[in-house]
Amino acid sequence: MEIKIQSIHFDATEKLEAFIQKKTEKLQKAYEDVQNVEVQLKVVKPATALNKQAALTVAVPGSKLYVEKTCDSFEEAIDQCVDAMKVQLTKFKEKLRNR
Repeated sequence: MEIKIQSIHFDATEKLEAFIQKKTEKLQKAYEDVQNVEVQLKVVKPATALNKQAALTVAVPGSKLYVEKTCDSFEEAIDQCVDAMKVQLTKFKEKLRNR
């Protein structure tokens, strides 16, 4: 599984990138056939509360799944994205099993 991290309008720290790697690797537990994961981090203007946006795009055979969350911190946004993506992957897996 390939993980690509994009930080738009800022530079992500090593600590943040390590956190994202650790969290997104857990997606393989929900669905084994994940090909790659793209993470986009963006600071939304103006600088108020809830201005950190994280988007997760997961490529699986025959489909791409997408989740986007906006929170106070990137860690919180990534946590919510990964949780929502696990739900999507589980539903996707169920659909394939029912065919």
